[in-house]
Amino acid sequence: MGTQWQGRLEQAAGLLPGPLRQSIASLPQSQREQAEEIRLRVGRPLSVNVGGEELSPPGGCPVTEGDLRFVLELASQSSVHTVLDKMRSGFLTVRGGHRIGICGTAVVRGGEMESFRYISSMAIRIAREVRGIAGPLLDRLLDGGRLRSTLILSPPGQGKTTLLRDLIRSLSQGEGGAALRVGVADERGELAATYRGMPQMDLGPRTDVLDGCPKAEGLMLLLRGMNPQVLAVDEITAEADLHALLAAAGCGASLLATAHGTAPEQLARRPLYRTLLAEGLFERFILIEGHGLARRYLVRDGEGRPC
Repeated sequence: MGTQWQGRLEQAAGLLPGPLRQSIASLPQSQREQAEEIRLRVGRPLSVNVGGEELSPPGGCPVTEGDLRFVLELASQSSVHTVLDKMRSGFLTVRGGHRIGICGTAVVRGGEMESFRYISSMAIRIAREVRGIAGPLLDRLLDGGRLRSTLILSPPGQGKTTLLRDLIRSLSQGEGGAALRVGVADERGELAATYRGMPQMDLGPRTDVLDGCPKAEGLMLLLRGMNPQVLAVDEITAEADLHALLAAAGCGASLLATAHGTAPEQLARRPLYRTLLAEGLFERFILIEGHGLARRYLVRDGEGRPC
């Protein structure tokens, strides 16, 4: 796995100007293999997040505004205006599925953020495939060849998307039971890392991906057009997403989704998720606990009991 992870780091580092790429290359191999994020802040040396700790290569030069402009130009293929909508949400997804978080001075019109006037920092989150992590969970998620609708919960940065990706692949591949047709509403291109119409991440042979479309609309398009047995979506964040999931469940599709949180009872304090829980939409919850690079997956039933 280390070689694969290092290769993903090198792909993400390809967005950087030459001196910054060289700075990353100077890190010890063990740190490069475990890197999770690249952090760029104007006036500060580049740093790399390794197991939750930010490490700066020795002798690194301060990041400049020009360095950040270089990254943005390369990430947008010299068409910054084409990614403005994604930048409004604070990040954009690039080839390979890597996610670039952006901070700086916002341009606000009519009470809504429109763009950035100045960019002062970036976080490049390295997208990963970790095959096999879903395997030990499948017997608690499957019931007679059907997936029990499942919600993955964790705080940001603990690997929800990585686990979701491997669950999709496993179900589509037929691991743990019969192979299932999976429809993926990949609004920001993180799950499949689609490039020029082709997914770069392995989501399995029976998976259909709709990317670049708002989640709620995408779920409905998949449900009507692709006859999925499982519908998968990353990060439920809006009321429209909830209504689409409720409609899909009513049509007999199993659901596979993620949300920020640590436990179902915590979700109950937030109005959007309170409805979700009251409707009994999910039969299983997977809670992710992170300790450095290690991950522990806890499965609970719809009542919140361990299973």
